[in-house]
Amino acid sequence: MAADSGCKVDAVIDKYGLASADPVYDSLDDGLLARWTGADDRTEMGYRSLTAWFNKRLLKQVYTEHGRESLDTRINSDYETLRGDDDLRRDELIERLQATGIPGASLHDDMVSWGTMRTHLNDCLDGQKEPRKATTNWEQESVATAKTVVERKAETALSSLAKKGDLDGGDTAEIEAQIQLGCPDCPTRVPFAVALERGYVCKQHRSADLSAHNS
Repeated sequence: MAADSGCKVDAVIDKYGLASADPVYDSLDDGLLARWTGADDRTEMGYRSLTAWFNKRLLKQVYTEHGRESLDTRINSDYETLRGDDDLRRDELIERLQATGIPGASLHDDMVSWGTMRTHLNDCLDGQKEPRKATTNWEQESVATAKTVVERKAETALSSLAKKGDLDGGDTAEIEAQIQLGCPDCPTRVPFAVALERGYVCKQHRSADLSAHNS
């Protein structure tokens, strides 16, 4: 597969001489495609996770070449600093790298974004990936998570009130949060689980909405 000579990913690969990370693949590009599509029984990687993998591989190679510690913990920490929002920490790290002979500023600039990786995989490498089918009910799980968070925060608050003497038994009370859904057109309110099971919040106004839509 021919790559676009103007692509930043391939420009970085050429500049730093990044070789394939897997003996089974002839080039790093082939390895990127395999990780993205999940070929050869690999776990599929999204654009963001693959971008992080590529940038960390770049960082690890440069560190190794300059004799800087390149254990995963160091790579992960420095990568988060270089790509994070804390300008002061990033500038300090770049200065430390420069002092050891590593071109920190250009190394930072050469790291690619997930948008660049997406373009590289789809356009430069003509990669194709089947849409991933949802295997979890993430919507229900999100609501359940929100309910758990509310219960935990309430538990902490009640415990504090009990210690202050403002609520006797607050620290031992059983807490159960309830996600209620309300109809915007009438006072009807139902638990989330009930609405989800029957497929609507308010039967009366659901029917009215459907009639208006079909008329």
